[in-house]
Amino acid sequence: MKIIVPMAGRGSRLRPHTLTVPKPLIPIAGKPIVQRLVEDIAGVLDEKIDEVAFIISEDFGQEIENKLTEVAESLNAKPSIYYQDKPLGTGHAIMCAKESLSGPAVVAYADTLFKADFTLDKDADAVMWVKQVDNPSAFGVVQLNDDNHIVDLVEKPEEFVSDLAVIGIYYFKDVALLKSKLEEVIEENIMRGGEYQINDGIDKMRAEGRVFKPGKVDEWMDCGNKTVTVETNQRMLNFIHADQKENLISDSVKIENSEIIEPCFIGENVVLKNAKIGPHVSLGNNTVVENTEMKNSLVQENAEIKNAKLDNAMIGNFAKYNGEFTSISIGDYSVLE
Repeated sequence: MKIIVPMAGRGSRLRPHTLTVPKPLIPIAGKPIVQRLVEDIAGVLDEKIDEVAFIISEDFGQEIENKLTEVAESLNAKPSIYYQDKPLGTGHAIMCAKESLSGPAVVAYADTLFKADFTLDKDADAVMWVKQVDNPSAFGVVQLNDDNHIVDLVEKPEEFVSDLAVIGIYYFKDVALLKSKLEEVIEENIMRGGEYQINDGIDKMRAEGRVFKPGKVDEWMDCGNKTVTVETNQRMLNFIHADQKENLISDSVKIENSEIIEPCFIGENVVLKNAKIGPHVSLGNNTVVENTEMKNSLVQENAEIKNAKLDNAMIGNFAKYNGEFTSISIGDYSVLE
């Protein structure tokens, strides 16, 4: 089994956090989004992952590529790195990894997380993972027939046709079939909004009689902007704390006159001094927090936070924040509210 992960943009809606770190590598409860994604997919599939192929922008750099290699190797899978040189859509991104498009595979976009407990129907030609939503007009949804087969994809329907939203994760019994149809899409120059879309390849597969079935997830968590990313961090901390399968608080944390209200993730060599942390806080490695109360917040690595009272905050790597500031140096896209 392969996992194909298109992740070519950095993500403008999460600036300034994505100016130096691509959105899929933003940590959620201590692990990059993309690592949690592929681990959760591997858990649902319950079989060996042979390869994880990442489609990225060439300007991500070697350090990012090394981190992605580590993600694949953590599953004992072969890492493959491909480049999308132009932002020409989901179908184009997938085709950038054409050398890996054979055999059974999952295609997953790296800005979403999920929780699911279902058995993948491997008799189907493909499975599209969906989530029941309250406002289907805001999503692309699937329409089912009486046999529980997907018979239509409708983008943001004005009238109700289904409440099953596509979350951006797909299983293909043989992803080479998708590859051949996306080749046709590109050859025929079928574009939507100036981009080649995966849905047009899927439509061509269905037109040939290929059977698509839904795989319903229990939880769908977005990481598209700061507010929903902080919320996703909260929800993920709750899941991990309930499962008790991960150690959320490092043994190397230095605590002085401080309180941790679980669930929280506290990374390696974090220093807490006169601090009240939690619930739902993630603190990256080597972060120092002093004279501060913080809840519902996400802090990356090597940050320094002093004299603060924070709620619903997101703070990047090597950032320094002092609540008693009188002098400020803030770069592009920074926000103080």
